Amino acid sequence: MGLTDSLSIAASGLQAVQYGMSTASQNVANASTGGYIKEVANVQSVVNDGTGGGVRRATTTLATNTNIQAALYSQNADVAEYTTTSNSLSAIIALQGSTSATSGSSGTLSDQLGNLQSALTSLTATSSSSTAQSTVLAAASSFAQSLNSLAEATQTQRQNAQDAVVSSVSDINTNLTTIGNLSTKIMTLKSQGLDTADLENQRFTALSSLSSDLSVSWKVSANGDMSITTSDGLTLPTHNTTSGATNAVSSTWPLTTSKAQISTSMSYPGTSDVNSIPAITLNGKDITGHLTGGTLGGNITLRDTTLPTMQAQLDSLAYTAASRFSAQGMTLFTTSNGTVPGASQTEITPAGSAGFAQDIQVSQAYQDDPSLLVSGSTSVVQNVLSYAFGTTQSDGSSQTEAPSTGLGVTGQLSTGYSGSQSLIGLATSLTANQAATANTASSNLSLAQTTQSSLSSSLSGTSGVSVDTEMANIVTLQNAYSANAKVISSVQSMFTALLNAVGS
Repeated sequence: MGLTDSLSIAASGLQAVQYGMSTASQNVANASTGGYIKEVANVQSVVNDGTGGGVRRATTTLATNTNIQAALYSQNADVAEYTTTSNSLSAIIALQGSTSATSGSSGTLSDQLGNLQSALTSLTATSSSSTAQSTVLAAASSFAQSLNSLAEATQTQRQNAQDAVVSSVSDINTNLTTIGNLSTKIMTLKSQGLDTADLENQRFTALSSLSSDLSVSWKVSANGDMSITTSDGLTLPTHNTTSGATNAVSSTWPLTTSKAQISTSMSYPGTSDVNSIPAITLNGKDITGHLTGGTLGGNITLRDTTLPTMQAQLDSLAYTAASRFSAQGMTLFTTSNGTVPGASQTEITPAGSAGFAQDIQVSQAYQDDPSLLVSGSTSVVQNVLSYAFGTTQSDGSSQTEAPSTGLGVTGQLSTGYSGSQSLIGLATSLTANQAATANTASSNLSLAQTTQSSLSSSLSGTSGVSVDTEMANIVTLQNAYSANAKVISSVQSMFTALLNAVGS
């Protein structure tokens, strides 16, 4: 091996060090970038005709564990979904009163009905007292207003969920087309044998963001392209191949939906074009049912199932209170037009009881003339106390059950508890059921976050950037640089000495 070979080998060492320094610097710079995966500088030994020829740069790779990465991205979707659900429901539960407060002052629906029952009991002893009559109306109004507030909050959260669905679809489109755009560049570089690590890292960052929007799986093909599928296997395109389309990042392709103002009468899927919530489509086909998990899946479930069920529970209680009071001759609770809504659970008030919780009020007739509560005797009040609040009717038969199935405008919802209860029992079951739904979401979120943290730590052990480790590598590279530079300096001195010897 001659001096020329030694110089070439040392120069290749300097180039390898420069490559390593560049990679280490990239890692340090992106140490806090979400979804960034540590890059590894790889070099290969060069052998020419059995003789060492130094080193050459190989393809930069990403230090990742695909199995842990897939599990973490799946957990990202769970955490985002449970966070969405928990935050939405907490706004409703906050209005239901405190179950730990003193009985009669908790603000719960059952307590308010208990207050109304107590006020009616007092009225039987002082039927002519205007104060006693006003107390009954005030208690009834508190109950009706609580139903109004809970129903309005439910619809507000449902509207928020719809707005978030539209926003999530835009984000998903951006992430999908970002992945497609980067994949195109990666495939081009790979076909030329060039490095793609930085682009792959950018693509994984987009994939990490996508995993919080929606439950997805991914696969990277040999040519470097990445395919994305939903949790049930539906492929989501990342490259727009339609005629005249570009491969640019887009927030409006491939998924499509539209904004909508949500009302109690609307559902997905709707029973007609008039009351249908816009679907999410792909190439004109409704794929809403395929989109689960993440922020999008959480909001779809809230909008179409969880919140409509809560609305149906409120409507059922409101209708039951109004109809049971009316059956005893006291039409105390009515719609805003002064009537008890029809018995249909799928028609909007006043024809049916759907949406009644938002409209229920104390009858204007009773507000104008509180003495109607007694109408010259206390028999109606006593019947209300005995039967409207009880579980039996005046003939001894069981009280008519509160609607518990076939609810909502689609007729597909149920309360989740028995309708064969007293009014106060129904109110207690409603509050307990909704609190349990919120608590389940909160518990699921806590568990998912713990699992996410564990997976993140595991992945960080192999894929995350340790600044301390990278700085130690830089020191090692500096030493290697000095050593190779020393070799070059020595070879140059030897060349100089050789030339001087020849010249003399």
